[in-house]
Amino acid sequence: MNTPRECHSAILSIGVAAPSLRLPAAQVAAGWGRAGGRGQVAVCSPSEDALTLAWLAARRALDSASIPPEEIGGIWWGCTRAPFAEGPSLSFLGAALRLQTNSEAALLSGSPHAGIDALLAADDAITSGRVRTALVIASDSILPALGSGLEAASGAGAVAVLLSAEGPALLGQVTTQWSPVLDRYRGDLETETREVYDGRLFREQVFLPLCQTVGSALTADPSSRWSLPDPDGRLGRTLGERLGSVKVVSTAARSELGDTGAAAPLLGLAAAMGDPGTLIAVGFGGGRATAISIQINAPVPGSSLVEQHLSGGQEVSYTEALRCRGQLSASGETVEMAVPPGSAMFVRGSHEMLALLGARCLACATVNTPPNVHPTCISCGAIEFEIVPLPLHGTVQTFVVNQTMPAPFVAPLPLIVLDLEDGSRISVQGASDGSDLHIGVAVDLQLRRYALERGVPIYGYAALVSTASENTIERPSA
Repeated sequence: MNTPRECHSAILSIGVAAPSLRLPAAQVAAGWGRAGGRGQVAVCSPSEDALTLAWLAARRALDSASIPPEEIGGIWWGCTRAPFAEGPSLSFLGAALRLQTNSEAALLSGSPHAGIDALLAADDAITSGRVRTALVIASDSILPALGSGLEAASGAGAVAVLLSAEGPALLGQVTTQWSPVLDRYRGDLETETREVYDGRLFREQVFLPLCQTVGSALTADPSSRWSLPDPDGRLGRTLGERLGSVKVVSTAARSELGDTGAAAPLLGLAAAMGDPGTLIAVGFGGGRATAISIQINAPVPGSSLVEQHLSGGQEVSYTEALRCRGQLSASGETVEMAVPPGSAMFVRGSHEMLALLGARCLACATVNTPPNVHPTCISCGAIEFEIVPLPLHGTVQTFVVNQTMPAPFVAPLPLIVLDLEDGSRISVQGASDGSDLHIGVAVDLQLRRYALERGVPIYGYAALVSTASENTIERPSA
């Protein structure tokens, strides 16, 4: 008998993020000489990946809760495709979010079940009293095997929630079931995710039995709203029927982004967290299925912005998507950095680059950036500083748009000099083609991947022209 256990934490706020590109399924079919194809999937641009999406979703969750990063006791990140197969993925994300370097941290991976794993691990930390506030992030950017059905189904996205002992949404019952069977997988030394061997066998003897078992074990009523896994665009509907024609609210996110892997269970519920009632998320992956109930007692801060933050996106062709995913590359030489990513310059400057830190002179208050490059103040020559986080908002002082760039950079590429809100001045890349830039325009800074150097992702900040959605943050109710 599958007896549910109880969780004991609450959701304080939520944030979501989606990549900037959309690939129609019809484009995928046409690329292989086939007709048809319905729907679309989200695709990361060359400057986006699972880490940059995780950063943006987490920033939005923190802003909606009005909680500064230094008050976060730990971070739990679920992702099947972290930037490093082995390396400092979690440390990079924690630094970019300006978390305390002694906070608890865990990266959960291995299958799309990782997002649920991260949520439950953080709940345990809250319940045990180890941390007071936990940041849970689930993000993915799936790389499907060429020619497989996953190409028209696999997308990208991110969701983040803040957990504490009390909040407007309470985690409730949870139950898990597993079976040692092979579903979607990626072998050692492989870069692309393989689809299941036998679709019908997977549906009838693996996916539906496991998901039905955990979904049926929870106490639910007809008004409960469900987020169901839907790896191929059809299984979610079938599972909903097998569970008794339940009300599925994850369809909108699935239609906009495709299958978002580890992010799918919570991302499917995000918009529904604005209305009171019972939500149930079912996660699946790696031969495991878990269902968890969430009781919404009051609107969760950030939930009203979910639809706005997930919608939109620029349509791209199949060949453009392949280039963005790194599956189609031009031959020839690429430009390498003069300094290896593991060199002393990166070791000394990586944290201040990821966290976007400056050094404020204690004598004249000038903010020097970056700190490790300026041992003396650029204004008065003093040598005593206070390390401070730089604002993520500013205005364009001047800019230039490069129309030709060597690989791996993509033209047009704006280079922008910004005056930040604290008076400091920095130079960053632009996140657009430059057509929306002009001197004096307000911009927001977002974490982006500048390049992939010798297998190492190089992250920095890019400027985007400010939008109303980023300047109007939903705050928690009193």
